[in-house]
Amino acid sequence: MTVEVSVEETKNTEVVVSEKQAKMVNENEVDEKVVENTQNVEDEPKPSVVEKSSSYREESNYLSDLKDGEKKALSELKLKVEEAISSNTLIVSEVKKDKEHISNEKKDKTEETDEKVDEKSIKEEESETKTEEIEDISIWGVPLLSGEGSDVILLKFLRAREFKVNEAFEMLKKTLVWRKDFKIESILDEDLGEDLANAAYMKGNDRENHPVCYNIFGVFGNEELYQKTFGTEAKREQFLRWRFQFMEKGIQKLDFRPGGVTSILQVYDLKNCPGPSKKEIRNATYKAVGLLQDNYPELVAKNVFINVPFWYYAFYSLISPFLTQRSKSKFVVARPPKVTETLLRYIPLDEIPTQYGGFKRENDSEFSAEDGGVSEIILKPGSTETIEIPAPDGGSTVTWDLAVLGWEVSYKEEFIPTDEGSYTVIIQKQKKMDSIEGPVRNSFKNNEPGKVVLTIQNQSKKKKRVFCRHQNQKNCSA
Repeated sequence: MTVEVSVEETKNTEVVVSEKQAKMVNENEVDEKVVENTQNVEDEPKPSVVEKSSSYREESNYLSDLKDGEKKALSELKLKVEEAISSNTLIVSEVKKDKEHISNEKKDKTEETDEKVDEKSIKEEESETKTEEIEDISIWGVPLLSGEGSDVILLKFLRAREFKVNEAFEMLKKTLVWRKDFKIESILDEDLGEDLANAAYMKGNDRENHPVCYNIFGVFGNEELYQKTFGTEAKREQFLRWRFQFMEKGIQKLDFRPGGVTSILQVYDLKNCPGPSKKEIRNATYKAVGLLQDNYPELVAKNVFINVPFWYYAFYSLISPFLTQRSKSKFVVARPPKVTETLLRYIPLDEIPTQYGGFKRENDSEFSAEDGGVSEIILKPGSTETIEIPAPDGGSTVTWDLAVLGWEVSYKEEFIPTDEGSYTVIIQKQKKMDSIEGPVRNSFKNNEPGKVVLTIQNQSKKKKRVFCRHQNQKNCSA
């Protein structure tokens, strides 16, 4: 089969994986040809700007921006939803089953005790239930028939089904039934334990202000945690419930009004992730992917997979048949050497965590969002660039962050006083920075006016991108 993925350097790259190879991966026998088919992906030329897949773009939620056909589809869906709510048939399948079950139980009790059931009481109870359901039908806190967010929600279901009204309506009905059966409305109040606290977290926003969710699959490399999470069917169901709870928490950060941020950027870190031989996590992933796609339409802006191992492409071929083309178009894949570069296309460097090459640190006391942006310099092959950070006042502290995409450069730091009679201070001797280096943070307390000079020398044949930010803070006198 042919698997289409959106890779960090290319807009549309095909990775060919045969049915036999996919089957062998399923049995933990990865064919070397899979590696051969994927190892040259990163050699493709990269686009000069970030390009979104031609098959997907995040559309406007303003009614004025919709095409005539889309407006008509939205009106038809709203009418269907209104009629279904009025007739109490929007979640008819499960409601009907529950009522029939209650009715049968009461009839059985009547036969056993020879007591007559008060049918009038039953009808009154059902009437009250019906009224409550009509008033309470909403999803993600948005009523389906009123409020400025209702159109935004209905548009998500329409777009997930290419504006086919009947299919979007059926999808909405099934989602509401699933949420009722799975008790999603109360899931935020549940204590699902702290064991998976490091498996996912929300941190920062992307360039379009989407909240960013990081999913860390490497934690399941710990055998004890793996067994505790996937060891039995009950534990796997608990894991799914935790995953949906985390999704619901992320949705609370969204704004379902026209023009609001209505989706999340998902980052999946596959470093040290258990391989395809671990069938428990594989099966749980299959199920989670299907349920998230079917019940959370258009709530993910992009799925960015980083630190991707070679077996991922074959694994993707197995889940690909279960994904819609629209879902596939949101997949972005980055091998380990390209993690920072790929994330940078979607997330500002000061919002990318330091473990991924960015400047965002936990409880950062030095920099905040109000301190200004990040400067970028293009370092040509065989060239040297300097960054000068002014320190015009004595008795202050200069702090800076610096990162180089690709590293493999020489780097040094100096303080040069304004007074020519003073001596230059070597803060950091020249050293070679290799690819394992993370972002640099350093500071210097100057006793006299001057400037901090950062010198970066690129001796390679590839251009580098240098990023820097800084601030001066006046020292408090004793």
